[in-house]
Amino acid sequence: MIKLVAIDVDDTLLNSNGKLLESTITTIKKAVSQQVKVVLCSGRPLAGVKHFLHELDIVTDDQYVITFNGAVIESVTGKLIKKAGLDFATYQKIDQYSYDHNVSYNIVDADSNIITSNLDVNWITVVQAWENSAGVLVRKPAELTKDHQIIKAVFGDEKEKLDQIEDDVIKEFGQNNYVVRAHPYFLEVMHQNVNKGAALEFLAEKLGIKTSEILAIGDEQNDIPMFNVAGTAVVMGNGSDAAKKHADYVTSTNDDDGIKQAFDKFVF
Repeated sequence: MIKLVAIDVDDTLLNSNGKLLESTITTIKKAVSQQVKVVLCSGRPLAGVKHFLHELDIVTDDQYVITFNGAVIESVTGKLIKKAGLDFATYQKIDQYSYDHNVSYNIVDADSNIITSNLDVNWITVVQAWENSAGVLVRKPAELTKDHQIIKAVFGDEKEKLDQIEDDVIKEFGQNNYVVRAHPYFLEVMHQNVNKGAALEFLAEKLGIKTSEILAIGDEQNDIPMFNVAGTAVVMGNGSDAAKKHADYVTSTNDDDGIKQAFDKFVF
């Protein structure tokens, strides 16, 4: 019996236009009414998923969300459960790496601010800020205090550029941090103990839910850790080949009622 469903947001919960399908809204509301915990697990901060939570009527203090790819666990009303961020020295190194390798980057802080020292802010950073209901602050590391709460760093650039540097970024930062390709345009660096799976496992234990009672639905590499924790792993039809290797079941796409199909098969 499934008691908790962990769902990735972009290209999973949302269709290709960044919207909720009517079938998804109806399905999730039905599950919540049957006391199933539906936990959005996203690389976005709470501000970037809050409007979707309201559309789904997931609004009470006993509902939870995993944000920043697992760096923050909180109630949907913003009550903090757990948080782990990057240290300032790592942030400084990432900033320098950005200039040395001519790749765009930004950090996201605990207040959901998008901060970059890149004077030529690229379109990917702008879209990320828009999705997170945030502006873009152009700041150098020296303009921030050393206790500034940095949750994650994102190399956000064209796919071809990230393909070129991904292995090097893993080599440079992966030994002491969690580095993951969250999207073709996003290569993220976070606290070494952070990922969606670790956060999901922590939350489930807090709620007294067994991992065998968890259904995880996603589409990308950053969802693989939660697939490894959940009793049942579902990958969207539009998901990456890497993600599909970890699937117990491949549902239809995010544009073709994939969420409804997964809930009908495993929850209802």
